[in-house]
Amino acid sequence: MGISANDIGSLAVDTQNLDKLRLQAKQSPDQALKGAAQQFEQVFLNMMLKSMREATPQEGMFDNEQTKMFTGMLDQQLAQSMSSGHGIGLADVMVRQLGHASPTAGAAANTGAAPATGSVAKNAVPSAYNENFQQDFVKKLMPHAEQASRETGISAHSMVGQAALESGWGRREIKMADSTNSYNLFGIKAGANWKGKVAEVTTTEYHNGVAHKQVEKFRAYASYAEAFKDYANTLSSNPRYSEVLRQGDSAQGFAHALQQAGYATDPHYGDKLSKVINSVNTLA
Repeated sequence: MGISANDIGSLAVDTQNLDKLRLQAKQSPDQALKGAAQQFEQVFLNMMLKSMREATPQEGMFDNEQTKMFTGMLDQQLAQSMSSGHGIGLADVMVRQLGHASPTAGAAANTGAAPATGSVAKNAVPSAYNENFQQDFVKKLMPHAEQASRETGISAHSMVGQAALESGWGRREIKMADSTNSYNLFGIKAGANWKGKVAEVTTTEYHNGVAHKQVEKFRAYASYAEAFKDYANTLSSNPRYSEVLRQGDSAQGFAHALQQAGYATDPHYGDKLSKVINSVNTLA
């Protein structure tokens, strides 16, 4: 399949879109990635339609340079329409591959608090992109963490670090059935005493060190502020977390005290959390 000058032009779509993508890359890298992926899908569809046209016999009386020009314009418009919304799914796959990390860590069984997804895996996203994304995550959540810190004595950086570990820096937040956000950054489960909304998702649990996928119910909140408030209350009201509350600013002490208290079933949870908290300390 050859690429003509018109194809290259359609890749850029127009100068305004390129300028918009450049601005988004600085202000909102996640949206920029999505926009670039959608443009790539549009060009792919346009080239596919063009190849289909070229493979079709063209011997009719209306087959001339003028009709070819208008057919090309039609194909470009069709490609744009087909790629809008969810398109054919190519853009979504690219965003998941380039912008998402795969879930790996497990969860606790009886505390009512459990990580839904776990630590951030390595991926193909450039480090600068990741760093900007992570800085935005820290900046967005730090005010809520500082409020919860005043109520519990736990370091705000440690809480943001745990939120980052549980949600993959916000890329894998727990969603409701209608795809709206549950704002549950800490993987806190919905036990029998929970009276609020619930999100049911598949999570990874570790039994005797072996990972298993299973569907669990998680608490849903109206905002991040509400999520941090409930998280702070969960730790401060449960005696099993008394040692966690005594760790202060010690990232390693906090992380391993959480694991020993049974917050998570992942046998490597403490080490993973320590590393993420140290990353938050660097970014904040």
